[in-house]
Amino acid sequence: MSEIDPITLSVLAGRMEQIADEMDATLFRAAFNPIIAEAHDASHGLYHAATGDTLVQGKSGLPIFVGVMSFAVQAVIDKSAADGDLADGDIYIFNDAHIGGTHLSDMRLVRPYFRDGELFCYLASVGHWHDVGGAVPGNYNPAATEVFQEAFVLPPVKLARGGEVNQDIIDILLRNTRLPQSAMGDLNGQLGALDLGVKRMDELLDEYGADTVRAALDALGHRAEALMRSELEGLPDGRWEAEDFLDNDGITDEPLAIKVALEITGDRMVLDFAGSAPQCAGPVNIALPTTVATAYVAIKHIFPGLPANAGVMRPIEVKVPEGSLLSAEFPAPTGGYTETILRMIDVVFSAFAQAAPDRVVANAYGTINALSIAGKRSNGQPWVMFSFYGGGHGGSPETDGLNHGNAPISTATIPPMEILEAAYPVMFRQWALRPDSAGAGAHRGGMGAVYEIEVLEENGAEAFLFGERGRFAPKGIAGGADAALNVFAYEQEDGWATPPLASKMRGIRLKQGQSVRLETPGGGGYGAVEDRAPRSVAQDVARGLVSAERADQVYGPAWREVTV
Repeated sequence: MSEIDPITLSVLAGRMEQIADEMDATLFRAAFNPIIAEAHDASHGLYHAATGDTLVQGKSGLPIFVGVMSFAVQAVIDKSAADGDLADGDIYIFNDAHIGGTHLSDMRLVRPYFRDGELFCYLASVGHWHDVGGAVPGNYNPAATEVFQEAFVLPPVKLARGGEVNQDIIDILLRNTRLPQSAMGDLNGQLGALDLGVKRMDELLDEYGADTVRAALDALGHRAEALMRSELEGLPDGRWEAEDFLDNDGITDEPLAIKVALEITGDRMVLDFAGSAPQCAGPVNIALPTTVATAYVAIKHIFPGLPANAGVMRPIEVKVPEGSLLSAEFPAPTGGYTETILRMIDVVFSAFAQAAPDRVVANAYGTINALSIAGKRSNGQPWVMFSFYGGGHGGSPETDGLNHGNAPISTATIPPMEILEAAYPVMFRQWALRPDSAGAGAHRGGMGAVYEIEVLEENGAEAFLFGERGRFAPKGIAGGADAALNVFAYEQEDGWATPPLASKMRGIRLKQGQSVRLETPGGGGYGAVEDRAPRSVAQDVARGLVSAERADQVYGPAWREVTV
């Protein structure tokens, strides 16, 4: 293996990141469904030929995919080894969450990249398809007790052999969706992104040679590991614990614990999730690949300068109890994985805050509020408006939390109201910040939001919600206060109603003119409430973010003496 100098390594690192970024951009421009095109719920990367480890990931994709796509590539490596027929131009496709992580809405395409007849690495694309069958349009079924009630399950199969696409696979996929045009558009977008990746890799290796690029990939892994070890050595040794809860599993109205013990010894870290709730009936279970990937996302938030490379995780051991909802076995439902991984990140932050509070922020709003509104137009055509919604981020050691941000599991954006209204027969009566929703503190949390959505279609619609934080509020840290709870309501002929399980419900019938309303949580506060400057409180009141009554109650009357 050839040696590589630091300047060449830096240049090649940038070139390979650019390849993944360009693959991201290609899919975002080509995708038919707004979850990919607008919200950027997708990702692309380069993966190790033998292990499937993440080598490079695009910066615009979801961080959670850094880890889970490694497991997806490993599944393809195992499949091709068993079949013994891997060839240049092959493309595998699947959505099985127990093999590749996350949930069945995320369609994965994995393509081996060959150079001079030899396997060099894998390219992979993953995107959240709008609808993949199942009992609920949009696939977030809060009442699912097995994966078959969530979506069509596809194991790793060859979509293409030696460059020839298997139309039979495409026919099966399109027959198992309510929105075949959207699915076909997204599939073509992912295939186009992979084609571009191959082209750019050819150009890179033509310029630098396979040996040099391979040496760079190995060096990047070693550098990521060294950076992580250096960060850990700068922290105190010790063991710290934290626990939080999911509202329920959508089936039984009982809270589910997510617990972690974080231990640092020298240049190593252990994240032990012993004590977390057992596998449950409802769809808040997650498979082991998702749990390991989530640990990486939490670490990446705490150490933002680290690269998106599997080497980061070499000094970190993730212990997950067998039989828990963090290591669910097939066919346990996993559709609501987003809610569980958000709670995992919260408990890792809360534990780490005890070791180094200057490194973390308070809990963010903690739920994507997956809301699906679906029906049929007057011409008989089905429509499915699936989207996720924002809330407040936690206060930090330096600033107040971000108002109305997206979940910390992603770099995705919240689809704009104008895009949703243009695509579906709905109207937003309200899209605004939610006053008094943030946790108080020296640096308060960010504000949540209020969304009220009216159905315009004369045939009405049916709504489904999969959310969290309806019973357990986002936590403050370092003395900061908790944020407001999540509140969902839907309009009926006799007035407004709320779900019995607080944050999850399916089968909500809506007539033309009726609405649903989400009031999302803010972020937790950071630092003692009494340390907040009266001028900051007065400014919040003047801007309508905090009511005068709440400011008096939480911070005292000193803010009234300040002129802003």
